[in-house]
Amino acid sequence: MRPDAEETLRLILASLDDLKAEDTVTIDLHGKTSIGDYMVVTCGRSNRHVGAVADRVLKDLAGHGAKDVRVEGLPHCDWVLIDAGDVIVHVFRPEVRAFYNLEKMWAAARPSSLQAS
Repeated sequence: MRPDAEETLRLILASLDDLKAEDTVTIDLHGKTSIGDYMVVTCGRSNRHVGAVADRVLKDLAGHGAKDVRVEGLPHCDWVLIDAGDVIVHVFRPEVRAFYNLEKMWAAARPSSLQAS
């Protein structure tokens, strides 16, 4: 059985914490879009760290029954996107994250929706 959005979010945040991802922010997407319930934006210190963080998240999701998880960006690891259905995860190198500034774009409607983890 596939975990619900809140359980998926908890699992992802635990995986990110275990691999020492940095500056993790959770954005509540309820009422903003139908693409998912939550977006998680985080950083790895290098391409290798970004790849390791993404691999761990994917492994942990698979181990908990999350099927059909889509991933983009793994070969280069500047920015890895993991679409786990209800939760979308962006793992960036810091300078790539600063360039795209997703938090500002998604938090524009409701600034209180950002939660540092």
